[in-house]
Amino acid sequence: MEQREACRVRLIRAKQYLVRGRVQGVGYRWFASRAAERLGIKGFARNLAGGGVEVRAQAEEAVLEEFKRELQRGPVGARVSEVLEDDLPLRENDDSFFIG
Repeated sequence: MEQREACRVRLIRAKQYLVRGRVQGVGYRWFASRAAERLGIKGFARNLAGGGVEVRAQAEEAVLEEFKRELQRGPVGARVSEVLEDDLPLRENDDSFFIG
């Protein structure tokens, strides 16, 4: 059993999350950044002109699922009405999480 665990391949996925609701002016990007750093996620968060926030994230599938739950919760003061999710191609040069 230990050998099988040691040989397990880490499958990294990339996702884009479009977060809608009251998510600007409430520290949402900083909240996403702290959650990403805690979970070891690479990518970014940035405000969109329409009032939403775009989050791009790369990590293992299970980690991304936990991250999406965090994004749905949001920080105190935010009201997340929707988190849309799309698959993206991996980006080799993503080595941290930043706020745009």
